Amino acid sequence: MRNLMITTAFATALAACGGTQAQPTPGAPVETRPPNAEAQKPAFAGQTRAPGLVSKVAYDVQTAAEDLDHPWGLAFLPDGRLLITERAGRLRILGADGKLSQPVAGLPAVDARDQGGLLGIAVDPAFARNGLIYWAYAETDPAGGNHTAVARGKLAGNALENVQVIFRQTPSLDSTKHYGGRLVFARDGTLFVALGERSDLPGRIQAQRMDGTLGKIVRINADGSIPKDNPFVGKPGARPEIWSIGHRNILSAALDPATGKLWEVEHGPRGGDELNQPEKGKDYGWPTITYGEEYSGKPVGEGITAKPGMEQPVYYWDPVIAPAGMAFYEGQAFPAWKGSVLIGGLSGKQVARLVLKDGKVVGEERLFTELGERIRDVVVGPDGAIWLATDAAKGKVLKVTPKP
Repeated sequence: MRNLMITTAFATALAACGGTQAQPTPGAPVETRPPNAEAQKPAFAGQTRAPGLVSKVAYDVQTAAEDLDHPWGLAFLPDGRLLITERAGRLRILGADGKLSQPVAGLPAVDARDQGGLLGIAVDPAFARNGLIYWAYAETDPAGGNHTAVARGKLAGNALENVQVIFRQTPSLDSTKHYGGRLVFARDGTLFVALGERSDLPGRIQAQRMDGTLGKIVRINADGSIPKDNPFVGKPGARPEIWSIGHRNILSAALDPATGKLWEVEHGPRGGDELNQPEKGKDYGWPTITYGEEYSGKPVGEGITAKPGMEQPVYYWDPVIAPAGMAFYEGQAFPAWKGSVLIGGLSGKQVARLVLKDGKVVGEERLFTELGERIRDVVVGPDGAIWLATDAAKGKVLKVTPKP
């Protein structure tokens, strides 16, 4: 493992609650740039530009793997090996000895154009017994379109066996953008699949429609069947796998270990990236309501940020950070960050550390900006180290550990 950089954070520290979490302090937000949508106002105090945090944390950053083609998803196996997806369509395994495997055999064909490719990865909670892993990917349709699909297979050495496609997003569209693709297992063993709306107008407007899964979070059983307690089971005209609607492009999702609830962060328009805690059967507004504006500078749709029956984001960024990857930090290696939410940033070239209190964001810190890397995924290792995937043609997997 090659040492990349040693960084000591700012000397000023905030008081820690029980010595485990840096606390917010009144003061200027960490974001100092002017907003893109200057006329828009948050729905409640603290919904954007939370007070800036500075934690006194010294850390080392080492390169654990390199020369990866846009690494996208990271997931640890119970024995400490790390699964790495490359957007180009390769799955690698980083051994506990630091050696990177050849591409794992047995993956189905992947449409790796533009934002498509091999995406999120998840390990079955019963992996020790069944050896199953799950992955999201862009798949072509025989009619000429494409969509997000989810498959599973048994990992046997450096190959996959008994591969099954357990979910396909509908309808297929001729687009190469906004696939979503994060996979999160709930405590009850069901699988959340976080999706996008494919970016173009025909897909965007379907984020509000119930007869397809564009712009949705879906919840399925591990074999692809539909949980009987999903919110739209048995409702005419609605896809039974839908959990929540009105999402743009979800590239960050994680389960809160304290509550078991799903959280997600999605790419918004310019000035509209947002953090949500998506609840069963609820509508998160896209494209009817949103913060931010089109990249042309024009309003999105009606240009409104609120409407009855549609949920407000817990938090939003204006300007955007282009969020990707997300983890709740509960490790012991960095006690000052315990209880924080870590969110990768692509355009922001950072990890945003959020502190939550009573379901609201009360502080934000920007970490690892000195690396100058687009961060695609963030996971926490078994020993509490933080692992980052960098988005580049020669991307890396980085390991962050406390400085001795």
